Amino acid sequence: MKAFINWLSMSFAPKMNKITKNPWIASLSSAMQKIIPFILTGSAIFLYNVIRSYIHVLPDLGVIANYTFGMLGLLTAFMMANQVMEKLGRISYTVNAGLTAISVFIMFIKPVVNNNGVMTVDFGRFGPTGILVGMIAGLFVAVIFNLIGKLNLLSESSLPDFVTGWINSIIPIFISIGIAALATLKFNLDIFAIIVKAFSPIQNFAQTLPGFILIVFIVAFFYSLGISTWLWQAVLTPIFMAGITENINAVALGLPATNIVTSETMYTAALITMGGMGATLGLNLLMLFSKSKDLKTIGRLTILPSIFNINEPIMFSAPVVMNPLLMLPMWINAITGPVVIWIVMKAQLLNIPDKMIQVGQIPAPFSSVMITQDLRAIIVYIVLLGIYLVTWYPFFKVFEKEKMKEEEQEELEESGKLKRA
Repeated sequence: MKAFINWLSMSFAPKMNKITKNPWIASLSSAMQKIIPFILTGSAIFLYNVIRSYIHVLPDLGVIANYTFGMLGLLTAFMMANQVMEKLGRISYTVNAGLTAISVFIMFIKPVVNNNGVMTVDFGRFGPTGILVGMIAGLFVAVIFNLIGKLNLLSESSLPDFVTGWINSIIPIFISIGIAALATLKFNLDIFAIIVKAFSPIQNFAQTLPGFILIVFIVAFFYSLGISTWLWQAVLTPIFMAGITENINAVALGLPATNIVTSETMYTAALITMGGMGATLGLNLLMLFSKSKDLKTIGRLTILPSIFNINEPIMFSAPVVMNPLLMLPMWINAITGPVVIWIVMKAQLLNIPDKMIQVGQIPAPFSSVMITQDLRAIIVYIVLLGIYLVTWYPFFKVFEKEKMKEEEQEELEESGKLKRA
């Protein structure tokens, strides 16, 4: 185990951190972070609709969700191209690349224009199901702009800078739109349908128990190495959004929600991420009653953020990150949590979330009941908290014993210094 941890800390983690800083990889994460306000705005409307279902006189604000949450694909296209250009240092291209990506995205979703010039398109293609299409449209445009940018055309020309700037933008715009037009108009390709179909095996696997475990475990594993969970948002957001959108549509048709693997299940309900990724609330509670002065102090300082499912303070101050004794129970929780939730939801002992609410800092079990609309979530919360506490306990006690020895040694050294003085 020690050799494995040494390999993780000395070799694997530094290489992964280097990869995450790659402009293209960093852009994926950054683009997803930029559209979060629109996701949260849509979440607020869905939360409002829960209240509206009881207070019928409240006005319908669905149009706000339609033009925030319902436009995520389009917004992603812009932000993807924009962020790649920003991370690559091509600041002069950030806006034009983003705007070009919007045009390419619209062509990718295959609108139909009749003889009267009226364009018809499935509105649903603009929304969460179009996130992956938006990402690909943005990356496609970014590649072209980057290649043209590398050529540094007319750099030695006597033309005014603003003219060379126009020319250097016109060329990648022309190429990007031209290729998209050729694919969608000349060859009549429905890029949206092609991408969604290609992505469907991944989506289908994600909605299985092994897929669910893998998703949670990978995020927790890398987080225990100090690598932010944001790294995975570019991969997970399309999966989660597709899952919750299908649930919402199913319930609207009077059918049951079937997709367990959503952001609401993994994050917002705070059952799997109780206290934060890796279910660190159990660890925090144990630290509150620790015999170690340091651990008890850290426990008191970090308990409030933990209650609101923010665990960066405890992850880096305990520390859990790169700590073999605390990394292992975190990994175990990342397996047991999804398994328990999968079993209870499949057995219809807990409702599957069917509303898009991604305000993740609501304390459980309030959030658990709110997301599932099921009071049984309180029972599941208590059972899982017990499982997490049992998992953390033996590892914590060993860690506590080591910390107490360190504190005793420090006290002896300090008393020795005082005597010599």
